[in-house]
Amino acid sequence: MLASGLCFVGVTGVVRYLGTDLPAAQSAFLRFGWGALFLLPALITVARGGVARGVMRLHLMRGVLHIAAVVCWFYAMARIPLAEVTAIGYLNPVLLTLGMAVFMGEKLAFRRLAAIAVALLGALIVLRPGLREVTQGHLSQVAAACFFAGSYLFAKKLSAMVSAGQAVAVLSLIVTIGLAPFAWLVWVPVTVAQIGWLAVVAACATAGHYCMSRAFALAPVAVTQPVVFLQLVWATLLGRIVFGEAVDPFVLLGGGVIVASVSYITWREATLRKAPSVTPEV
Repeated sequence: MLASGLCFVGVTGVVRYLGTDLPAAQSAFLRFGWGALFLLPALITVARGGVARGVMRLHLMRGVLHIAAVVCWFYAMARIPLAEVTAIGYLNPVLLTLGMAVFMGEKLAFRRLAAIAVALLGALIVLRPGLREVTQGHLSQVAAACFFAGSYLFAKKLSAMVSAGQAVAVLSLIVTIGLAPFAWLVWVPVTVAQIGWLAVVAACATAGHYCMSRAFALAPVAVTQPVVFLQLVWATLLGRIVFGEAVDPFVLLGGGVIVASVSYITWREATLRKAPSVTPEV
């Protein structure tokens, strides 16, 4: 989980380094293009086996949400500090929990509702509306968190129908194809160095997801989830040392509040899965 966090901080650091020279849609297209290339063997396997029509519909719906999410994320990443992008991104699992209740009928007992409320309070601590300017970059990252949560809703549904390899490979292909027209509309000349750095982004993201999967397989979520907070520490250090970004204690505080809430929700859901089905949640 520690290695996973470092990989994802590498992703944010490289995208931050590339800045605004490339439009968000073009950067995202090139990143996912590399990802699809890395996953080509898995795509060939999927093509040979075929995909059921109903399953493909879910893949496409997830892809649409993911396209919106990655464009918003790339836009925010180039415009606000690394630590703020990371802290706001911690809202993804909280919004996913809400989405599961609204769209998939899962019940939310009082303690999980309280944890969600605490997480939203953490987001307000990070953003501090009314006390400072909330920029388009901040709003874009909040939108990215919402779209990513929607994508994960479909991922959860697909997880019972297809392998993880198929889900990741098909998503990469759909997002690459879906981003192509948007990238073409805003296309600017791209250097070999920029293409190379976006390949590094794709490699770091792939390695990060692999390490995360290994962590979940080897240890309980109660152990792995709190380690996620270190990603905010690494992002803060990277922003300060490499990009000269000021260390904002409110961002660290708000991020810590969100991670604590997410850790509780994750631990609670894991506990309920182990408990007898007749045991009510209070």
